[in-house]
Amino acid sequence: MADRRVVVVGAGPAGTRAAERLAAAGLRPVVIDEAALNGGQIYRRQPAGFTRPAEALYGFEAGRARAVHGAFEALSGLIEHRPQTLVWHIYDGALHLLCGTKAERLPYDALILATGATDRIMPVRGWTLPGVYSLGGSQIALKAQACAIGAEVVFMGSGPLLYLVAYQYAKAGATVAAVLDTSPFSASVKALPALATRPAMLAKGIYYTARLALRGVAVHRGITPVAIEGDDGVAAVVWRDAAGRERRTACDAVGLGYGLRSETQLADLARCDFAFDPIARQYLPVTDQDGRTSTPGVYLAGDGARIQGADAAELAGRLAACAALRDLGHSVPAAEFASLRAALAPMAQFREGLDTAFPWPAHFAAGFADSDVVCRCECITAGDLREVALEKGAPELNRAKALSRVGMGRCQGRMCGPAAAEVLADALGVPVEQVGRLRGQGPVKPLPIATEIVG
Repeated sequence: MADRRVVVVGAGPAGTRAAERLAAAGLRPVVIDEAALNGGQIYRRQPAGFTRPAEALYGFEAGRARAVHGAFEALSGLIEHRPQTLVWHIYDGALHLLCGTKAERLPYDALILATGATDRIMPVRGWTLPGVYSLGGSQIALKAQACAIGAEVVFMGSGPLLYLVAYQYAKAGATVAAVLDTSPFSASVKALPALATRPAMLAKGIYYTARLALRGVAVHRGITPVAIEGDDGVAAVVWRDAAGRERRTACDAVGLGYGLRSETQLADLARCDFAFDPIARQYLPVTDQDGRTSTPGVYLAGDGARIQGADAAELAGRLAACAALRDLGHSVPAAEFASLRAALAPMAQFREGLDTAFPWPAHFAAGFADSDVVCRCECITAGDLREVALEKGAPELNRAKALSRVGMGRCQGRMCGPAAAEVLADALGVPVEQVGRLRGQGPVKPLPIATEIVG
C-alpha cells in the first residue's frame, strides 16, 4: 500500500489541500502544475523581485492566499512537486507529461484532477482586435506583471469576476471607463434567497459594487454588446442599454468574460462519464459527492468539477483525497467525510444563485452576423457554423469541428466551444445539450517540435 502512487494535477486551492491530506496519511503524492509556484489562478504568485503585499494582490482573500501558499510550502520534502510541467494526455493508466522539451510517461494508482477553470467567452464583433483580453487574462496582467491591460479599460460580460476584476483595477489606480453587465438587475433580486446562504460572500459582492460607485465608475446592467471598434487596436465599445438605446464608450482595452467554465479536457481523456448540467449550461464530469468519477481511481476536485469558488475548492480537494485514501485501503474517519460534505452543501446552493443572478447569454448567438468570428484561432465565423449545420448536415459539435475546423486551434475549443455550441444549436433549432460537446483530444496543448521522449 505504501508503494501506491497518487498523483495530483493542479496546485491551486483544491490541489494543495488534496496533497496536504494525502501527505498527512503518510503518502508522498506527486503534484504536477503548469505554474512555477502553487496558488492557482485565484492565488497566483507574483514574480520574483515583486514586493506587493498580499492585501494588494488578493484583497479580502489575502488570509486564505497566505494559508494556501503556506500549506504548500510546509509540504516540502513530503511531496514530489513537479512545477512548470504540462499534462498533455492521459491513457493506459498513465499521465503523459512535458517539462521544457522533455516528455515522459507517469503511471498512477490514483489520480486527483484539480484543473480549475478558464474564462467563458461569448464573442462580440471586434473581439479579435489587439487590446481585447479575457477577464482572467486581465487579472493575470495585474497580479503577475503588475500592469494594466490599457489606460482606459471597459470590463464587459457578466458574473462575479466582472466586478472583482474591475474593482481590482480601480483600486490599483487604473482608469475603468465602464462596467457593462449583460445580466439585468432583476436577475440579482431573484437570486437573493440563494445568494443569502453565504452572507459573507454576498457582502463582498455588494462591497465591490459600492466601491466602484464611490470611485465614479459607471456600471450598467442589462446591456447588449454590439461591437468593439478600432483599426489597429481597441478604440471604443458600442452597446445598447436596457432601454435599447445604442451607446458608445471610448476605451483602449476591453476585459471580456461571462463567468467561468470548468477545465474538463483531462477528465475527458481519463474516460470519465459526462452529463449536461442545465445550471452551468455545460457538459460536466459525473462525480459522486466525494469526487469519485466513473473511471476507477480518478477523482475530481474544485472548479474543474463544478464552479463553486476557492473556499469550496479547498474543501473538495481534501474530500477527494479522503475518497482516494479510503479506496486505497486507508482508514479515514466517517466524521471527516460528514464534516466536509456538510461544509460544501450551502456552496452548491450559492452557485445556483450566481447562475441565476448572472445568466450565460445564450440568446446572443442567434444575433451574430454571419461574418462574426466565433473561433478566432481558426477564424471560423457564425456563418461557417450555420453552413455546416444547414448545408453539410452536421448534427452535433464534433461533426461541425470536422467540417469547419472550429475548436482545432491553439485553445482546443476552450474559448470558442461554449459559443460555438450555442450557434450550432440555434441554427438547428434544438436544445444546446443536443449538439453535444467538443471531445478532448491529446495533446490538450501544443507540444514543441523539439520534444524529446524520456523514460
